[in-house]
Amino acid sequence: MSDQSQLVTFQLGEELYGINIMDVKEIVRVQDTRALPNAPGYVEGIFNLRGEIIPIINLHKRFHLKKASSSEEDELLSGFIIIDVDGMKLGVIIDRVSRVVTIEREQIQPPPQMLTGIGAEYIQGVVRQEEGYLIILNIRDLFNPRELQKIAELRR
Repeated sequence: MSDQSQLVTFQLGEELYGINIMDVKEIVRVQDTRALPNAPGYVEGIFNLRGEIIPIINLHKRFHLKKASSSEEDELLSGFIIIDVDGMKLGVIIDRVSRVVTIEREQIQPPPQMLTGIGAEYIQGVVRQEEGYLIILNIRDLFNPRELQKIAELRR
């Protein structure tokens, strides 16, 4: 097992987040989503990515985060990160894609108790940086199995 992780980093609200690059399938520009009746509140809708129906998750709604105030440049960098959670592709709305960073395992610290609106159970760890923290999300823990089941049913 390597002592390094590569993370795709992005901004959500005021914070910088990272997810393991192995969980990221691709990053796409904002697309029109089709709203779904009876979907959980944090599901923005679905969109068609080359014939595959992808549910779009709004983590702002899920964790009650404020959207980042965005400039036109940020608009160009916003979009969806397509992730793979146990074989199911989901799109996560991001305010701004940042970059891919390589993190040494020993740089990762447990999350401080009062870090963000996102509960500590969803956070794998944090990396201190000059401009604050990079929060590493554990995408497998963002949704419980019942929620994943409900999201999977939306794709039909």
